[in-house]
Amino acid sequence: MFKKTYTGKRLLQIFVLSIFLLTITCTAFAAKDKLVLAVGGENAEGYDPLLGWGAYGNPLFQSTLLKRDSNLNIIPDLAEKWTLSKDRLTWTVKIRKGVVFSDGSPLTAKDVAFTYNKALESGGKVDISPLESATAVDDSTVTIKLKEPDITFIQHLITLGIVPAKLYGPNYGRNPIGSGPYKLVRWDEGQQLIVEANDKYYGEQPSIKTLIFLFSDEDASLAAARAGQVDVLGVPSNLARQDIPGMKLHVVKSVDNRGLMFPMVPNVGKKTPKGLAIGNNVTADIAIRKAVNYAIDREALVVGVLDGYGRPAFGVVDDLPWDNAAIRFKDNDPKKAIAILEKAGWKDTDGDGIREKNGLKAEFTVLYNSKDSLRQGLALAISDMLRPIGIQATPKGESWDRIKNDLTHSNVVVYGFGDHSPLEMYNLYHTSGPEPMYWNAGFYSNPVVDKYLDQARAAKSFEESIPYWKKAQWDGKTGFTVPGDATWAWLVNLDHTYFVNKSLDVGKSQMEPHGHGWPITTNIQEWKWISE
Repeated sequence: MFKKTYTGKRLLQIFVLSIFLLTITCTAFAAKDKLVLAVGGENAEGYDPLLGWGAYGNPLFQSTLLKRDSNLNIIPDLAEKWTLSKDRLTWTVKIRKGVVFSDGSPLTAKDVAFTYNKALESGGKVDISPLESATAVDDSTVTIKLKEPDITFIQHLITLGIVPAKLYGPNYGRNPIGSGPYKLVRWDEGQQLIVEANDKYYGEQPSIKTLIFLFSDEDASLAAARAGQVDVLGVPSNLARQDIPGMKLHVVKSVDNRGLMFPMVPNVGKKTPKGLAIGNNVTADIAIRKAVNYAIDREALVVGVLDGYGRPAFGVVDDLPWDNAAIRFKDNDPKKAIAILEKAGWKDTDGDGIREKNGLKAEFTVLYNSKDSLRQGLALAISDMLRPIGIQATPKGESWDRIKNDLTHSNVVVYGFGDHSPLEMYNLYHTSGPEPMYWNAGFYSNPVVDKYLDQARAAKSFEESIPYWKKAQWDGKTGFTVPGDATWAWLVNLDHTYFVNKSLDVGKSQMEPHGHGWPITTNIQEWKWISE
C-alpha cells in the first residue's frame, strides 16, 4: 500500500497543482477532448530533434520519414517510397506531396535535406556521422548519401523529426514548428506543456484535441491522480500495486533494461584525454565478472525490486529480432560462481568473508544515480546476493554528472539502455575511441566481436545483418555476453507502468524503448474516450 509523509513544501506544491488542475480539467472533462498526462518527459533543451528530441522515437511535434507500428514493423510516415542503392550508399526517399508544417508553410524535400545536413553539423547531439550529405532532387525527392554502407542508418529515418529550413534557429526547441499530429502552444517550464492537435496534419486526426503534460514530481502527480485530475500517470513499478479511484493499470512491455557495466581493463594509471581514470583491477578479471553473473538471482530482482513488473535480462537486446537465444544461462547458481572464483585463485584466506587474490580483495563499488530509487534497489540487492560468494560490492549513490564525468571508466555502474535499433549494441561493445563516456565505458575490446559488428552494419539488408548481430553476442567460441567475455551483468528488463483513466482507450501499446520522451503516446492518434 502506498504511504508517504508530506512536508510543508510538498503540501504547498500539491495544493498549487490541485488549484491549477481544477481550473484546466473542469473544461477537459466537460468537453472530453482534453487529456492531462503526468508521464515525465520535460526536455530541458527543448523539443528540437537536432538536439536529441525524439531519438527514441515519436517526436510528436515533427514527422519522421518512417516509423514503427505496434509490432515494431517499419512503416511509412512522411515517406511514400524509400530505396537503398545497390552499393548501399544512397537512400532515395519520395515524400508525400502537399504536406505543410503547422504554420501552413509547405514541407518539401529541401526541409528534409536541411534537417539531415543540419543534424550532421550539430556535432554529436544526434550522432548522424555516417552521413555524407543529403540533397533535394526535386520538391518530393531527397537522396541521403552515406560515407560507407551502414544498414543501421535506417533508424535515423525512423527517429529524426523533420524541421522547417526557413524557421529553424537557436530557439527552435522552445517554439517547435513541425508537421506531426500535435503542435506546441504553451510551455511553462518546470510546470506544464500544452499541445493541441495540428489541424494541418496529413495523417489521421487525433480524437483528443488538447494534451496537457504536467511536470510535477512523483508525490504531487500521485495526489492529483487520486483527486481525479490526471488521466494518464506514469509510475515506477514499485508504486504500481495500488488502487487509484477511476483509473486502471496499463502495463507495457519494454526493452528498457538495467545492468552492471564492468570496467574491463586493469588500472595501470591510464586516463582519458579529459582526465578520467580508466580501469579496475578486480573487474578486469573475467572470473569475477562471470561469478557475479552466475550468482545473481534475476527473478528475485524482478519480484523484489520491480514488484513483479518486468522480466530477467540476460543481454542488452532481449526479445528483439537480433537477440541470440544461445546466450541464456542458469543464474542464481552460487555453487557455480564459487567454483569459478576458486579455480581462478580467489580465496578467503583471512576469514573475513571476502576473497583475495595476490593480495587484492574481491571488492568494488556499485555506483547508481542517487535520484533513482530503482537503481538503488538493484544495487542493494546485488550487494546482498554477492556477499555469500565472497565478493563485497558496496552500493553508492552519486549524481549523474559525477558518474558520467568522473567515475564511469573505473567503477561498476548501474546503467540503463534499450533501443529499437541494434546500433546501440554496436556503440556499447565495439572498441571505443579514447573518450567514450557512457558508450563502452568499460573499454571493452575484442577484434572478433568488432568484425561481426562491422559486418552487421555493412550488410546488404537489415535481414542479412541479423546473423552478425547474433554472432557478436556469442558465436560458439567468443562474444561479449556471459558465455564469452561477460562484459556486463544484465539484470532486468522493466515493464513500464501507467495508470490510465478507466474511460480512456489507449489501444495497443508498442514495446517501449528506454524511457526518454513520451513513448506511451506513440499511438496517440488511436486514443479515444470510450464512455462519458
